[in-house]
Amino acid sequence: MNGRGKDKNIIGTHSIEEFVNSLERPRKIMLMVKAGAPVDVFIEQIIPYLEEGDIIIDGGNSHFPDTIRRTKYLEEKGLLFIGTGVSGGEEGALLGPSIMPGGSPKAWEFVKPIFQSIAAKVEDGTPCCDWVGENGAGHCVKMVHNGIEYGDMQLITEVYQVMKNMLGMNHNEMHDVFADWNKGELDSYLIEITRDILAYKDEDGSPLVEKILDTAGQKGTGKWTAIASLDVGVPLTLIGEAVYARTLSALKSERVEASKILSGPTPKYEGDKKEFIEDLRKALLASKIVSYAQGYVLMKSAAKEYGWDLNYGGIALMWRGGCILRSIFLGEIKKAFDNNSKLSNLMLDSYFKEKIEEAQNSWRRVVATAVSNGIWIPAISTALNYYDGYRTERLPANLLQAQRDYFGAHTYERIDRPRGEFFHTNWTGHGGTTSSSTYNA
Repeated sequence: MNGRGKDKNIIGTHSIEEFVNSLERPRKIMLMVKAGAPVDVFIEQIIPYLEEGDIIIDGGNSHFPDTIRRTKYLEEKGLLFIGTGVSGGEEGALLGPSIMPGGSPKAWEFVKPIFQSIAAKVEDGTPCCDWVGENGAGHCVKMVHNGIEYGDMQLITEVYQVMKNMLGMNHNEMHDVFADWNKGELDSYLIEITRDILAYKDEDGSPLVEKILDTAGQKGTGKWTAIASLDVGVPLTLIGEAVYARTLSALKSERVEASKILSGPTPKYEGDKKEFIEDLRKALLASKIVSYAQGYVLMKSAAKEYGWDLNYGGIALMWRGGCILRSIFLGEIKKAFDNNSKLSNLMLDSYFKEKIEEAQNSWRRVVATAVSNGIWIPAISTALNYYDGYRTERLPANLLQAQRDYFGAHTYERIDRPRGEFFHTNWTGHGGTTSSSTYNA
């Protein structure tokens, strides 16, 4: 109260009891603490001082199954709960973040004017905050937001790696490229800060970014996104690769030793550098489309699994300002779902289909050239593989099913029989006719 809170409209208290008793009913108490056990500990400390209808809000990066559990637990006690994603970092804290609330629907009317007044606003004044859905919906959407953020960041770092190690570009040149990209289709917060980072000099005048140890940290939301995709059976390949890229980076000492033992080509590019930079831009855009497409497929599958009615266009609008993902790109996602609320995959929307078609040749050149030069680009290459897999009418899973039936009698379906009929073949002539039960875990 004698520091940053001095002379501001902030009331200080000395205990949880004093704090709770100072609030108007229904009380609205927001927690911003580390995810996991600390949230439960604080909830238990607050409960004894609350009355029916009071509201507890968890604004941390909690795992959405925990939010489902906490909503049920508190509603059984006559209390209301909101689990809300908050994105924007330091800038969002000062200028307004993106806020993604879910939980007890009855609580929304009481917190709506507060949340929407402090949230970031888009050009027409619309707040980047609206009700997402029941129980864990808000934290699930924030989890996917962070997963896509993992993907976007990994894609950008791979482009940086290609520019530096294959094209031999210096930091001023890379800064200029990202500055130019931020004026077009790739205009976004992450491209903007990459531009600034590449231009930032240490005290000795050298690029500060090159003095940062190449081991990436993570708080868990990307991992949760990848695990959730496995739970609901959605191929979230790009975000999964982005998570694994961070874990691989953490093996620093092993990589240093491996670099002395394992060999590969020496990167050398002899083509037109300016043309290849344009190829990189298009490859980054196409890969970014895949990242969002996969994230939205996960949200749709989770909504079906947990009974949420998510507004997918509205979610894109909430991400357009204040948050780490904010970009002009999101306006096109909103249009896509406004045009077709049942859109199964963003790549099928006419705008995104056209952008991928325009970028496809460049995308393939980037992956092929990087691989042939020994440059590590897991996210860009897996994005292209996902695209190729998704557009392929017949995948080799027929052989895989034959293998499963051969060694484990797991059965298979036939293209000349109706779906839902399962068959087993005695492949060896002495394997018998008994088959395993058919299910997908």
